[in-house]
Amino acid sequence: MSEKSKKIFLAICIIVPFIVYCIVYYSAMIKNAPFRYADFESIEITYGTPSEMVNTYNSKTGEYQYLTKDDVLVKDTVRMRKDDLLYLHRKAQELGFWNVDDNMTNSQRDSTMNQEVPRYILKYTYKDKSKEVTLDADFVGPDKMKDAAKSTIDAVMTMLAEAKAR
Repeated sequence: MSEKSKKIFLAICIIVPFIVYCIVYYSAMIKNAPFRYADFESIEITYGTPSEMVNTYNSKTGEYQYLTKDDVLVKDTVRMRKDDLLYLHRKAQELGFWNVDDNMTNSQRDSTMNQEVPRYILKYTYKDKSKEVTLDADFVGPDKMKDAAKSTIDAVMTMLAEAKAR
């Protein structure tokens, strides 16, 4: 066997199966991704103190209800563009929102604290699945998970403010 035919044989036996394996493995992984934008339906966010969760937004209906500083309940319709929703979907992916715990609340409150801490409930809804995370602003837990959830909530709130300003 010549040197050239040995190299061709080596390429066929090692490189080609590796390329075929990569194509089969990654195409199935991408196809079965749990949260795809193609299946995206809506984002819902609810926030406030645990006793008064009146601030809500639903991207599917566009209903936005919030309390002003004067304790006046305002109901408005705010529509996000598809680009805004795509940005929020990608931001959640980038920050690892899908990997955070669903319940990030503090179960025990200090009885000396009379102050109620803000709570956020963020829900991404897809055709087959949904991801809902409840986060207390003073959550004591892994910093990476808390930061991922808080950053995703901040991105949604920022995009909501931008959409309302339009």
